[in-house]
Amino acid sequence: MAYSGIGGQAVIEGIMMRSGDEYSLGVRTGDGNIVVTKHPYKSVIDVPALKKIPLVRGVIAFIDSLSIGISTLMESASYFEEEEESEEEKARRAALTEEQRKAEDAKAAKAEKAMMTGTLIFSVVIVVALFMMLPYFISAFIGRFITARWLISLIEAVLRVGIFVIYLVLISRMKDIQRTFMYHGAEHKCINCIEHGMDLTVENVMKSSRFHKRCGTSFLFFVVIVSAVLLMFVQAESHIMRVVIRLLLVPVIAGISFEIIRLAGQADTGIMAALSKPGLAMQKLTTREPDEAQAEVAIAAVEAVFDWRAFLEKQRQEEEKDRR
Repeated sequence: MAYSGIGGQAVIEGIMMRSGDEYSLGVRTGDGNIVVTKHPYKSVIDVPALKKIPLVRGVIAFIDSLSIGISTLMESASYFEEEEESEEEKARRAALTEEQRKAEDAKAAKAEKAMMTGTLIFSVVIVVALFMMLPYFISAFIGRFITARWLISLIEAVLRVGIFVIYLVLISRMKDIQRTFMYHGAEHKCINCIEHGMDLTVENVMKSSRFHKRCGTSFLFFVVIVSAVLLMFVQAESHIMRVVIRLLLVPVIAGISFEIIRLAGQADTGIMAALSKPGLAMQKLTTREPDEAQAEVAIAAVEAVFDWRAFLEKQRQEEEKDRR
């Protein structure tokens, strides 16, 4: 299995794929056509030196993935907003002058950027509140009846993992989310198809695995596990300091989790395989088997930013060289 460096995300009726300094968005619109757009990738924290520092690069990667994820999610939704646009709105837009339309579009773009920033901040707050602070406050309440500090820490760790699993189980039962999870499966299948040396065809994609070690689900699972383990050893006397410590450790936990998932994605050792298994098991909840139409969308998104033919040819040449 070769490392391609491709990453992606499922969106509304489509898939985002990122490779190098570009990312694409493929969406199946209401008329059945596949629309693909391509964008330059720009990091939220565009300081190359920081991306070489272990732990720090993980925090940057996490922020970037959230930023691109929200941006492409909103872009995919816009295709269906346009389809639902009323005849009156279309007539009103048609009656505007070119300057008025440009001004209106600029205002809408500014509002969209503000909404994206707000959504990004809100998403981080929700993640921290749900998976970091809620388990702490529940365990602190239980701690009124337990004196052993190690047992309280263990309860907090178990609660953190439990809340994460319950969250995945609940959202996986939502019908709209299940379709998105099918696209998530198509994304994984495409990457697995390429990294296992197969031509990127619908047939090959459909028979590839829908589970992948570099998945965001696995990353979040590592975040939960790393935080559970780390916080068992980091203690403080006052409740305020415990809350502060948990907030301060969020970037550290994200950084450690990133390094683990990065290593797991590039190494095929027994240890890495064992570490990857829990995250892969969680993907049974966050991915579904896609249909061929969804696989076509995934292929279109990949081909917009990644030359898989050149990648496979390079891998074949290296294999021939190793055999000599």
